[in-house]
Amino acid sequence: MKIGTYQLKSNVILAPMAGITDKPFRQLCCQLGAGLAVSEMLSANPKVWKTEKSKLRMVHSAEAGIRSVQIAGSDPDEMAFAAQVNVESGAQIIDINMGCPAKKVNKKLAGSALLKEPAQVEQIVKSVVNAVNVPVTLKIRTGWCENTRNGIEIAKIAELNGIQSLAVHGRTRNDFYKGNAEYDTIKAIKKAVSIPVVANGDIDSAEKAEQVLAYTNADAIMIGRAAQGKPWIFREINHFLETGKHLSAPSLDEVRSILLEHVKELHQFYGDFMGVRIARKHVSWYMQRHDQQKTFRSIFNALESTSEQLEALNMYFDNLTK
Repeated sequence: MKIGTYQLKSNVILAPMAGITDKPFRQLCCQLGAGLAVSEMLSANPKVWKTEKSKLRMVHSAEAGIRSVQIAGSDPDEMAFAAQVNVESGAQIIDINMGCPAKKVNKKLAGSALLKEPAQVEQIVKSVVNAVNVPVTLKIRTGWCENTRNGIEIAKIAELNGIQSLAVHGRTRNDFYKGNAEYDTIKAIKKAVSIPVVANGDIDSAEKAEQVLAYTNADAIMIGRAAQGKPWIFREINHFLETGKHLSAPSLDEVRSILLEHVKELHQFYGDFMGVRIARKHVSWYMQRHDQQKTFRSIFNALESTSEQLEALNMYFDNLTK
């Protein structure tokens, strides 16, 4: 799959997830087979750019792979300016968020709330596309609610106004993450437009990836929650799509190596205080398969230093291999 002039190494993409797809996690997923890793959502409002969180999210240089940065907002001029600033900071693709279902985002008429306003969608898309000389992509849901499922209309507006690729989560905004994703709307959108379409929602295994690609005829798939604590899912899906055979699960030694390296990168990226806190949620996801009683996780979450965290993880894996 290509986005503008960029050729993706695989058609399995890491979805943007606020508080999760930071630089260390994006890098890791790309190393393990993601063809593209989209950044966390960045507010288009310049007033919030001076916070530590925003400053870290706006670091795009020295990053392997294609740098795709997602921006969110409702004002076309603000969105255009945010796109320009991020391109100047190293973004190679700008992704527009019209899929986030969070109330605090929607009440500002951003994220999936924009699906109720097709005219505003058009203004934002035009404004951003005209502001930068890199490809612009869009992420949407199938509509605001079941009665206003207008994904096809939004997709056509996107295509007419220069969007280079469209990711569609198979739920409405009102669904949040409840129930099962549906792929009929994604299939209909793929038929209705000629730009690349990426299917997203509940793809959590190699078989599911193959089924969704076959059913929707999408050009790529996007993995979100299924990559949490299992970043090797990308290489597993790639292998299955290429060969029809399952790749062996990573050995305990490899899981240990991946996890420890990830935690070290988080410590380095965020510093000692925030690094320790952010590492906790990632370790919790990795440990779901090994620590089903949550005994280790409760101990780990009480640790306050980087050295204690690394020592605890090493001891845990040492005990597993005895």
